[in-house]
Amino acid sequence: MKLESFLLEILVCPQCRAALTEGGTEEQPELVCTGEGCGLVYPVRDGIPVLLVDEARRPA
Repeated sequence: MKLESFLLEILVCPQCRAALTEGGTEEQPELVCTGEGCGLVYPVRDGIPVLLVDEARRPA
């Protein structure tokens, strides 16, 4: 699932305020923080980004 480009322009990581990029797979889309020290990965469920730090995971 591809998010609208205007959403990616305004959404930021709630932890560090860095920009987010799309990642994951078509079946499990994710938003990835671009912050150097952060790097949290946020799930996208039913087309809705879940930008809760408690729901994010650290990349492997």
